[in-house]
Amino acid sequence: MERLKFAAAFAVVYLVWSSTYLFIRVGVESLPPALLAGLRFVIAGTALASVGLARGGALPRGRDWITMGVLALGLVVLGNGVVTWAEQWVPSGETAFIVSSSALFTAGFGSLGPRGERLTLVTLAGLGLGFTGTALMLLPRVHGHHGPLLPALALVGSACGWSASAMYARSAGVRTAPLVFSGLEMVAGGVVLLGIAGGTGAFGRAHWDLRGIGALAYLTVFGSAVTYTTYNWLIHRARPAQLGTVSYVNPAIALFLGWAVLGEVLPPIAFAGVGVMLLGVVLVNSRRGLARTRRRGGA
Repeated sequence: MERLKFAAAFAVVYLVWSSTYLFIRVGVESLPPALLAGLRFVIAGTALASVGLARGGALPRGRDWITMGVLALGLVVLGNGVVTWAEQWVPSGETAFIVSSSALFTAGFGSLGPRGERLTLVTLAGLGLGFTGTALMLLPRVHGHHGPLLPALALVGSACGWSASAMYARSAGVRTAPLVFSGLEMVAGGVVLLGIAGGTGAFGRAHWDLRGIGALAYLTVFGSAVTYTTYNWLIHRARPAQLGTVSYVNPAIALFLGWAVLGEVLPPIAFAGVGVMLLGVVLVNSRRGLARTRRRGGA
């Protein structure tokens, strides 16, 4: 039974997290990105924090509030908020692969500070290949042949910000119950996004059609609440190398879903970049690489 639960948990993380890119792409066709992301995280965060408090968890104290604020801006606003904005122009599968560069940034940031881990030759080779693959994926956009370059560059910045924030949390340490802390982090980031939505007139531009509402509901319930609790369960039971597979399995599934559902197609050189990046991420996540840091699996 335990092995079945283990396999089911990974199936949720692989399939649901990888599908979030597809649902974001669908959702931004009806709802402005800041509104879509803000509502998603406020609703999901409120639910998670409420469950955590009902289970006896206490509100954050002292430095945990500062850490929560940093993560709300770094993970929710800069991370998922920018991803949602960028998917107005960048296909969902391509977005997933660019975002997977967070595994490369995480390895680099994870080597810094007093708790930093030494980068092995295998990891350095993986970082070189991974960033080369990212550059190849962006190359068709330099001359506007595959859409604008700025949103894709923003995704790279988002991945960098996500990794830096995760490494900050790792060094700072958190004493608050995970559900309460993460729920309040989502709420805080979501409120900032809703503030941006209000300031840009997003509420008046929203089209509350079935596609938009359905995408919002899926991202809130499955993409945030269900997947987070599942991944948190796996963190305490799976080996680091197993968790690292999320970094390359999820983008591959997202690429397939984007092609199968939305007919998304990448140019040949971008496909070459996907292959090179995958090889780099695999090396970084290998046993000889730096495989003990927090990684991003979905949006």
